[in-house]
Amino acid sequence: MFKREVQGSPKQKLKSSIQRSIRQSILTTYPLLAPHIDEVLPKKHSLEQIKLPERVSLYVIDGNPLVYQQDNGVLLPHLRLVHRFPHCFPTVRIDRGAIRFVLSGATLMAPGLTSKGGRLPIPVDRDAAAGGSAAGGKENKGTEGEEGEEEGVKVPNEGPDEDGHWSRELEKGEPVVVMAEGKEEAAAVGVLKMGTKEIKEIGKGPVMEETHYLGDGLWRLNVE
Repeated sequence: MFKREVQGSPKQKLKSSIQRSIRQSILTTYPLLAPHIDEVLPKKHSLEQIKLPERVSLYVIDGNPLVYQQDNGVLLPHLRLVHRFPHCFPTVRIDRGAIRFVLSGATLMAPGLTSKGGRLPIPVDRDAAAGGSAAGGKENKGTEGEEGEEEGVKVPNEGPDEDGHWSRELEKGEPVVVMAEGKEEAAAVGVLKMGTKEIKEIGKGPVMEETHYLGDGLWRLNVE
């Protein structure tokens, strides 16, 4: 989608109602961002939209790209947002051999995740391990601003273990961040075409297409 240079439309300030809707969608899709939401989307700052080819909208604030969306699909984080809050997004890891393919925009295939250098989630009940309740998570009540109070968001008790394995299986259609063996920062973002449990069982086939990756047109786009 972003293999070539991307040309965007002039930035357009969004209505307050649309800004609130996007804020809530971000919290719903990425609840681990809830403790940081006022840093991601500062109150009294305007969220702006840049229209891109292929019916993609990029949302930016104060010159910082946050999330993008094709048509009415899921909101996907820009890699610059992922690099700011790396533990707030579900992750998988590719092996060294898959890096050059992913960073050229190729389809991510299952063997790049199931090999020795790859990494897939290892489910664990973190609440039980911590002696917490079965319901899990804690609720972020939000803060009341000039335009009302946002809905409470339950922050799930999930995340990476000491080795970086995510603590639950990820489902088909779920957005995921792709880490790379031997690298500290995320390499790509996309939507899973196959759940991680199925990836482990089958071990072959396409896992992710149309990714946003380091160095692509979206990464290089000037949003100032």
